[in-house]
Amino acid sequence: MKDTLKVGDRARLEFTVPAEKTVPRLYPESADFQAMPDVFATGFMVGLMEWCCLEVLKPHLEPGEGSLGIHINVSHSAATVPGQTVTVDAECTGITGRRVAFKVMAHDGVETIGAGSHERMVVPWSRFVGRVNDKARQAGVAPIAPRGVGA
Repeated sequence: MKDTLKVGDRARLEFTVPAEKTVPRLYPESADFQAMPDVFATGFMVGLMEWCCLEVLKPHLEPGEGSLGIHINVSHSAATVPGQTVTVDAECTGITGRRVAFKVMAHDGVETIGAGSHERMVVPWSRFVGRVNDKARQAGVAPIAPRGVGA
């Protein structure tokens, strides 16, 4: 990771919620999820928060590096319906070696829907893929293929 990342660096991401990002679509295999209302799923909100943190990191990564989410601590305090636009703000709050901490907040234009903290670890993709494929071999499952570089 380049030394250009600083505490206070920020990103904002806007996303209009489609029906495909609602609770019943999170795990279609679950009858319990299928019975729930069509509102923005917590799992998808967390993913959107991670995406915003990726945007903070993106200009500071070296070629071949990416980042992995290693900790998330967020609330999901209000429902959002399809068609509403969610705005996520992420701010770098700490850098310890390759570990980067963020404050995250999501708003749906009416109210705050979630807030908390997230941490990511910057890694060389080749090393990560190698470790994952060692695990895949031990488990007797197919290895993963590298998908290129990125955050």
